[in-house]
Amino acid sequence: MTKLLLVEDNEPSRDMLARRLARRGYQVVSAADGVQGVQLAQTEAPDLILMDMSLPGLDGWEAVRQLRAAPATRAIPIIALTAHAMAGDREKALAAGCDDYDSKPVDFARLLAKIEALLAREGPG
Repeated sequence: MTKLLLVEDNEPSRDMLARRLARRGYQVVSAADGVQGVQLAQTEAPDLILMDMSLPGLDGWEAVRQLRAAPATRAIPIIALTAHAMAGDREKALAAGCDDYDSKPVDFARLLAKIEALLAREGPG
């Protein structure tokens, strides 16, 4: 089963997205902040990470930098999730080390297509 790590500080959003992804057959591991997200990425070895960029404490930008710097998590695909859908945000997310970017509120069909495209590119776990 494909394992996704969802890093999202908004509990209702995190729970809703995790349930929808689980119904699609994904195993979902959730983190409420960047520190927990980095730790779970290291211990759970997810196939893909969905990273909210606006997190308390260690934000998504720094969490992504840490994940990219660590050999164990460097190659895990990361999709940035952000409500900051401003011009240049996609480029900023990609420059920080994300593989793709999606804006909030999440369009589930669009996000699912991005997840499936990245997983297909990476090949099986």
